[in-house]
Amino acid sequence: MSLVVETKNLSKHYNDVKAVDNLNLQINEGEIYGFLGPNGAGKTTTILMLLGLTEPTSGEVRVFGYNSTREPLKVKRITGYLPENVGFYEDLTARENLRYIARLNRIPDKESKRKIEEVLSKVGLLEVADREVSKFSRGMKQRLGIADVLIKDPKFVILDEPTAGIDPEGAHQILEFIAKMSREQGITILISSHLLHQVQRICDRVGIISKGKLVAQGTVDKLGTEIVSKGQTMLEVQVSELTPKLLEAIKQIEGVNEVTSSGNLLRLRCTRDLRAEISRTIWENGGFLLGLRSQDYTLEEIYLRYFRE
Repeated sequence: MSLVVETKNLSKHYNDVKAVDNLNLQINEGEIYGFLGPNGAGKTTTILMLLGLTEPTSGEVRVFGYNSTREPLKVKRITGYLPENVGFYEDLTARENLRYIARLNRIPDKESKRKIEEVLSKVGLLEVADREVSKFSRGMKQRLGIADVLIKDPKFVILDEPTAGIDPEGAHQILEFIAKMSREQGITILISSHLLHQVQRICDRVGIISKGKLVAQGTVDKLGTEIVSKGQTMLEVQVSELTPKLLEAIKQIEGVNEVTSSGNLLRLRCTRDLRAEISRTIWENGGFLLGLRSQDYTLEEIYLRYFRE
């Protein structure tokens, strides 16, 4: 799997403040990557360096192999960026705004006419294409912002708080579109957001940044095991009848560190995934297995646990 984004010891200092501190970030081609952290953690500064809009104090940043500092125009040609507060000319229609953006990107009018129709249709705004943007809701403006991003067929897209201030149904539609954009067009996407439950719904991996440093990175399950369960696997087991003999047999399984029970439900803390061993032990001791699953982690739980500790 090839890398779209790679930073090596990337740093940005403002006088004595380390906005970004030796950041080593890797984003794979085709994935949706959630970039998380509290206000002031360094997310926006990192994004600006990825886009070549500010120079790093030290270190290196590459997008599709291009050096963002030395080759910013090459990076901008293949990268789309939707800022948190997207701006349009309010007295122009959606179609007119996109035509202006296309001209800024040196796309000929003949070519852009077809492209504008295509992206407006994709984001569900074709029927209101000739309405002034001043009459658009925030959700409609965000969808227009995504159309703006897509007008130049980007390979990599950065979305900063794409669903902030939008009602649940509108947010759901935008998230569905982002996932579809990645899945069907193969676009690599970085999402910076505070809405953790939304990030968890669509992101393949997440990275947590704090005080300019990348402090955790991986899938939600991986981070849950590392941060919440301290590297151990948490299992929930339900049996038809929990006898003292069965309980003792489960406790004796190598790798089971802790067992708590409530009725016929057991919660186990294990050094590794022991589902096969547990199933066999229950059967050998005359029990009947009703349910066995690993604990599901929420991104919010992981995030809060990390910063509390």
